[in-house]
Amino acid sequence: MEKYVMALDQGTTSSRALIFDRKGAIVSMAQKEFKQIFPQPGWVEHDPNEIWSSQVAVAAEAMSKIGINGLNVEAIGITNQRETTIVWDRNTGEPIYNAIVWQDRRTSNFCDELKEKGYTETIRQKTGLVIDAYFSGTKVKWILDNVPGAREKANRGELAFGTVDTWLVWKLTRGRTHVTDVTNASRTMLFNINSLEWDKDLLELFNIPESMLPRVASSSEIYDHTNTTFFASKVPISGIAGDQQAALFGQMCTNEGMVKNTYGTGCFLLMNTGEKPFLSKNNLITTIAWQLDGKTYYALEGSIFIGGAVVQWLRDGLGIIKSSAEVEDLAKQVDDNGDLYLVPSFTGMGAPHWDQYARGLMIGISRGTTRAHIARAALESIAFQTMDVLDVMEKDTGIKVAELRVDGGASANNLLMQFQSDVLGINVNRPKTIETTAMGTAYLAGLATGYWKDINEIKKLWQLDNTFTPSMPAEKLDKMKEKWADAVERAKSWHRQ
Repeated sequence: MEKYVMALDQGTTSSRALIFDRKGAIVSMAQKEFKQIFPQPGWVEHDPNEIWSSQVAVAAEAMSKIGINGLNVEAIGITNQRETTIVWDRNTGEPIYNAIVWQDRRTSNFCDELKEKGYTETIRQKTGLVIDAYFSGTKVKWILDNVPGAREKANRGELAFGTVDTWLVWKLTRGRTHVTDVTNASRTMLFNINSLEWDKDLLELFNIPESMLPRVASSSEIYDHTNTTFFASKVPISGIAGDQQAALFGQMCTNEGMVKNTYGTGCFLLMNTGEKPFLSKNNLITTIAWQLDGKTYYALEGSIFIGGAVVQWLRDGLGIIKSSAEVEDLAKQVDDNGDLYLVPSFTGMGAPHWDQYARGLMIGISRGTTRAHIARAALESIAFQTMDVLDVMEKDTGIKVAELRVDGGASANNLLMQFQSDVLGINVNRPKTIETTAMGTAYLAGLATGYWKDINEIKKLWQLDNTFTPSMPAEKLDKMKEKWADAVERAKSWHRQ
């Protein structure tokens, strides 16, 4: 019987299931978008039950497309939107509030209080993170403080907290297993990345009972088996990694100094820094890359909140394109941006600025500005933000990056990838499979069950599709970089005014 590995890729705007064979090729895939909930400006939520139902639906669809069932699935890997926070009742299994999404800014004021009280360095030393509403810890606290009866229930040990990976494992095992992996734990602002344990001082600071927290495991081991009627047999759940760490692994950035950028809803640039946590002097995040075979690997990360989401905004907000795929052709209708710059800080700025009060800005509009100029400026904004992060990453580590490996939906856009190579001045390498997030967790799951023997076997599966090389004249580029930097400064602190 032919066996496969299934990756459940639970993202910010859709749930997907991908099925891989031994050669790392995708043999089936299904995707389903789900509702984005915006209760008020700066707030972003999802329905946890819809996350679950959409994930189950795509898993069933992906299997039915190629006529297989659970007996053909060797292992399941889970990769997920990180930091998104779910709290549920242990007895009923029902969420007590919507999932608070990583993009949500409702805890910004509490983050300011923590900074004013002098906790910045303590939290950075323990967790590798900057204090920001992005991470899970402040979201859990908000739920406990604002949902009637939640804190009392939590104190009685009746509530469970989890990021999306934890929620999916809980549902797949019918409440038998409450677990996360080190990569997701390292994004909560509650986990000590040095001792690899939940940090009691931070739990006290956030007033979160330890009883709520999942067990922390490695990124590649058998956590449990499925316990639902959905699979025809009990399938091992054996790989978990947050989406960006999974992509780093899927890109086979297994050597120190290797860098990948994922162009999804946001953009996430990660550099493998080896077996020691490396603390940034330039507002980058130190995170756990993965834990495998008893060894923990770390990464330096720059998180850009709005990447591909700027194209969704062109489609849904401005209505200047009907589908995201149209953006490249529209942008190609003009030779340059017409001196138009778009800073897409719709939900604040991530790395390296970390300005939660920044808002989006478009500057340089003239009577000659067209839809095509806006489309081009939007694409260029993704590349410019990536440039800002890579610049400080090189300053922090002293490593001159030789190549950038790219993946995610927007990496299929040749115009964007060429411009990315131009502004960075290095080769941009796109693999044949840009679904490296799902691939990474499939590899982690398959390694745990012996489906793949070791990393060396997997490394041979990585295949190059296209290399983009720098070609823009330096003088033109320097002027564009200056104007971009000026536009960024003007977008900062807007919401405070």
